[in-house]
Amino acid sequence: MTAQPFSDELPRRLARAEHVAVLTGAGVSAESGIPTFRDEDGLWEQFDPKELANVEAFLDNPQLVQGWYDHRRDIATEKTPNDGHEALAALGDLVPTCTVVTQNVDNLHQRAGSETVVELHGNLTRSYCMECEREARPGDLDALAEGDAARCPECDGLIRPDVVWFGERLPEGAMERAGAAASDADVFLSVGTSAVVYPAAGLPVTAKEHGAYVAEVNVERSAIADAVDEVVLGKAGETLPALVEAMRRIA
Repeated sequence: MTAQPFSDELPRRLARAEHVAVLTGAGVSAESGIPTFRDEDGLWEQFDPKELANVEAFLDNPQLVQGWYDHRRDIATEKTPNDGHEALAALGDLVPTCTVVTQNVDNLHQRAGSETVVELHGNLTRSYCMECEREARPGDLDALAEGDAARCPECDGLIRPDVVWFGERLPEGAMERAGAAASDADVFLSVGTSAVVYPAAGLPVTAKEHGAYVAEVNVERSAIADAVDEVVLGKAGETLPALVEAMRRIA
């Protein structure tokens, strides 16, 4: 029998926790087949991010940027939640409160069934008008198929993806909700993130400062590995289901 990749302490802590907070990064989505920005074969391989992910670039060439994000949206829609996503959703049924804070924009946590998800960087499945802020509806992006930029049918403003671009602030209230969850959590899991993008990377430290047991789940040690209570090396889709099963045995 293969030894479990985590300590006995971690499932025990989870089993008696009132609030578990989880920070997820691109590594979780990568296991569903969604390319990351940092991989050599990632989404930005043939594009300069600065040409596609900022307001100025969008205004200069809205059709290019809209088309690129439409392509990304298609990729995310075609993929399905993996065992890691499913395990976090199951975790939410086992503890009184479970808050998933994600840097991912693919909507896979919600599709897996996680109920409380804080989106730090937005969500690819949503778009809105830059002028009147009306949320885009089915059909509003059809102009892309005709080679035209998609515009709001009510005010003719350009429609942009509801994601955070370089130089933009996080969605209103998102970091506050994430920080509150980290401060209140009994156990904090940092899953599939390189822990180099702030302010999200500071959440595990906040949790530890407020008394949480902090564990990192990742294929390799991240920038915060030395500051956490436990490092669990392995894929989220393999380690998280095993962790949840260990919790069930204790309960």
